[in-house]
Amino acid sequence: MCKCKISIFFLVLLSINACGSDILDVSFEDEIPLDEVWKSATLTENYLIGLYEGMGHGLHEIMLSSLADESHFIHGYGTHIIVESHFTPGYLGAWNDWRLTHYQWAPLYRSISQVNRLLEEIDQSIFSGPDRYHQIIGEAYFLRAYFYHNLMRVYGGVPISTRVFDIDEGDGLLIERSSFGETVNFIIQDIENAVANLPVSASERGRATVGAALALKSRTLLYAASDLFNDHPAHELTGYASGSREERWIAARDAAREVIDLNIYGLYDRYDDPVVNYSQLFLENLDHEEAIMSRYFHLIQDEEYNPGLHNGPNGYENWGGNTPIQNLVDDYEMADGRRFDWSNPEHQQSPYEKRDPRFYATVLYDGASWRQRPERSVRLDPNGVIQTFERITLPDGSTRIGIDTRNSTIQAWNGSYSRYYLRKFIDPDVNHSMNEKQEVPWRFFRYAEILLNFVEASIELGEYEVARSVLNKIRRRAGMPDLTESGEELKQRYRNERRIELAFEDHRFFDIRRWKIAPDVMTNARGILIYADAEDHHDRSTFSNFKYEIRDIQNRSWNDRSYFMPIPHDEIQRNVNLVQNPGY
Repeated sequence: MCKCKISIFFLVLLSINACGSDILDVSFEDEIPLDEVWKSATLTENYLIGLYEGMGHGLHEIMLSSLADESHFIHGYGTHIIVESHFTPGYLGAWNDWRLTHYQWAPLYRSISQVNRLLEEIDQSIFSGPDRYHQIIGEAYFLRAYFYHNLMRVYGGVPISTRVFDIDEGDGLLIERSSFGETVNFIIQDIENAVANLPVSASERGRATVGAALALKSRTLLYAASDLFNDHPAHELTGYASGSREERWIAARDAAREVIDLNIYGLYDRYDDPVVNYSQLFLENLDHEEAIMSRYFHLIQDEEYNPGLHNGPNGYENWGGNTPIQNLVDDYEMADGRRFDWSNPEHQQSPYEKRDPRFYATVLYDGASWRQRPERSVRLDPNGVIQTFERITLPDGSTRIGIDTRNSTIQAWNGSYSRYYLRKFIDPDVNHSMNEKQEVPWRFFRYAEILLNFVEASIELGEYEVARSVLNKIRRRAGMPDLTESGEELKQRYRNERRIELAFEDHRFFDIRRWKIAPDVMTNARGILIYADAEDHHDRSTFSNFKYEIRDIQNRSWNDRSYFMPIPHDEIQRNVNLVQNPGY
């Protein structure tokens, strides 16, 4: 066991003040003494509900996709520090932004401390029956496991705290940093405790269930078996120094199978058109067969939640935000399953035709049909079609510039550098603005992820036939042809399939790290410039002689220390015995 130590002074502050989220519209530390909370089953449950806020979500203004090879955040906010691998323990750029607190060291430990307080005090509460008591216990264990799994995939092995410390304990405030293996084992034990107490069906939507806990187990064990944590780790804090990797892959496969064997989830497949089906999968504001656990939003209380405004095209008076990059666009296969290739004349001539249906449901590109323009710009585009062309030339020699570009007459500063915009998660029936917002949930876990987890583990175990069988279920749902490969070829096809199916869902940032492919993919972000001739700038059918130029839009670089984020400088200062992650 590692003997490194870390300060948890921030846990002490929280245990003294112990405030929850804005449940009941009161502040616990100001208006309700904490000791009084545990005497009331209602207040205890509200305290628990407030802890779900610590899980965060992926639909903030800054999305994790812009810290990986999926998108470019056009407003900066320190994201360049991450994609250029320039962050340090004292300067973390966007990683310190409040929108990403669910991945940050101190906020996660605050949430853990709150859970620990609940588990210590809950026996004071008297519930209407044992079922409610066990459900709250189960949710608490699930939440603590979830918080630790975020710490694990960001930092590796971390300190394990199961109780609330008092400020007069002195040196007792220093907790040893556990090894990576011990951290994984602790998470799994908390999950097992959660499963033993949780219901199969949630009493209210958004709360943890047996399925959610088992989905978390599947993800955690998949990570534990991955390259990053098994391929000669620097020390036991960042991976396994011994043990059977095959057994880890078996555990990952079996954990995914546990979710499958519940027989209560399935792939969302309600529409014949795969583009519509994949779009609606994320727009349904109710739980459905693929949703294992979701975050729902209150449009008044969740003021910052507005993905349509944050990411929509500037020509619709939206903010651009997290814009897909060419690096991702090129990885969408052709509809017949072939890889897209700019050197293929057919592909080069019509790069947006006959692509994987999920491309059309994920990315807004030049010529894509969208919604009607706002009133003051509808005269520039009466048809509601995305205009990201750099320039079109009309028969009289005059030119037009796309109104969804950075040369537009409409909010040019919000135009995309890549010339793409996000389509996924955004409801086309909403006029996205400060005053009009959509209600689209964030899926923490969905069934397709579990199937992909099962496929990955099966491939690593050489079980190619069953892996193909399950993977092809996802591809058929997407309207894509079956895969027939085995071995390394199947592994690479799977990895691209996971990239496409789970795009913008907070997986890619971690996948490129756990697969150790980040040096190959964290290259400069690319975009596209489009030129054409046109007889009528309102009629796309008259456009001809297209010319496409690929260009770099953001410098990116990789340093191997970036496989793990650094423990913040403040924590190192509090405890000189704390071992930092490699390279910092």
